[in-house]
Amino acid sequence: MTKGRMALAIVISSLLLGAAAPAGAAQPWTPPKTSWGDPDLRGTWPLDEVARTPFQRPPQYGDRAFLTDEEYAKAQKAAADLTKRYDVEERVGKLSVAHWTEYGHATRQTSLIVEPSNGRLPPMTEAGKKIAAGMKSSWSEKVFDSLSDFNSLDLCITRGLPASMLPFPYNNGLRIFQAPGYVVMQMEIVHEYRIIPLDDRPAMPGRIGNWLGSSRGHFEGDTLVIDTTNFNGGSPMVIVGPTNQPVPTSKSLHIIERLTPTGPNTIQYEARIEDPEVMTAPWKMSFPWTRNDKYKLYEYACHEGNVQLAGYIRGTSPRFAEYRKAHPEATQPDAKVLAASDPRSR
Repeated sequence: MTKGRMALAIVISSLLLGAAAPAGAAQPWTPPKTSWGDPDLRGTWPLDEVARTPFQRPPQYGDRAFLTDEEYAKAQKAAADLTKRYDVEERVGKLSVAHWTEYGHATRQTSLIVEPSNGRLPPMTEAGKKIAAGMKSSWSEKVFDSLSDFNSLDLCITRGLPASMLPFPYNNGLRIFQAPGYVVMQMEIVHEYRIIPLDDRPAMPGRIGNWLGSSRGHFEGDTLVIDTTNFNGGSPMVIVGPTNQPVPTSKSLHIIERLTPTGPNTIQYEARIEDPEVMTAPWKMSFPWTRNDKYKLYEYACHEGNVQLAGYIRGTSPRFAEYRKAHPEATQPDAKVLAASDPRSR
C-alpha cells in the first residue's frame, strides 16, 4: 500500500468513527510486525461497534455518505438510549431484547455499503429475482413442512459470505489469529473459522464449492488482501430479517477484501462483492473495525438440544398433523416425515 493510500485510510477511518482526523494524519501509521515479519492484525474485532449503521442507506440520504453534525449527535443519543435499556431491565428484574441484542455505537456513515453511490444493493438479475422469490427462512415463512423451508443459518450451517462479515443483532465476535503463512478468522456465530493461506498456492478446482468459499491472501504493504472464490451458492448474500429482503448467491460469487490497519486499535475493512449470475453490478462495503480484546466469544449452541426445527414443523405442518392422527404416540416428527419432501434428501 502506498503512503498516500494509507494516510487516506487513516483519515476515512477517523471520520467513520466520528472523530476528527488525528494530527499529522498525512504521515502513515506503521503497524507492529509479527515475529515472522507480517503486519500484526491479531486481536478481537467485534462487529457490534458498527451495528447501529444501516447496511443499506436509507433513501432520504441519497448519495450522501456521512451524517451531518446534527444527525450524528442524534444518532449517538439514540444509540446511548438503547444501551440504557439493559440497565432498565436489570433494575425491574425483567429480561427482554436488551439482554441479547448488541446495539453498538453510532458512526458517521449513512450505510455500510459505499458503492454504488446511493449506498444500496444493485438490482438483481432476472435469474436472481427468480431464485430470491423461492428463498425461504424462519423469518419469511409461517408454515414449515420440511428442511428446505429453512436457510443455512436456520440450519446452523453458516451465515455465509459476505453476511458473516456484517454486524448481527447478537454474537458479533470476530477474532484474528496469525501464524507463518496463514491468517485465521474466528467468527462467533456458528463457531466458524476462515483459514486463509498466504502462499502462492493456486485456487481450488472450479468444480469444488464451499459454504465460505476458498480464500487466498497476501499483503500489499500493511494491507491484507483476501481473494475468495469457489462458493457453493447455497447461502443468502445477506441474512434475511425484518429489514433485509432475500438476496441469493451463486457459484460465481467473488469477493475481494482489504484489511488496512489505521491505528493501534483500528482496522479499515473493505469488501468488493460481485456475483454476475444474481446481481446486475458489483457492490462494495467499507467500515472501521475497533479492537476490543475484552470481548468474550461464547459457545454458539445455535439450536439448544437440536429441537427447534422439529418444533417449527411439529407446530405448523399440515403433513405432520396428519402423521400425528395416525401416530398419536409420536412427540417428535419422524425422520422420514422431515425428509419426505426435502429435495436435498433425494
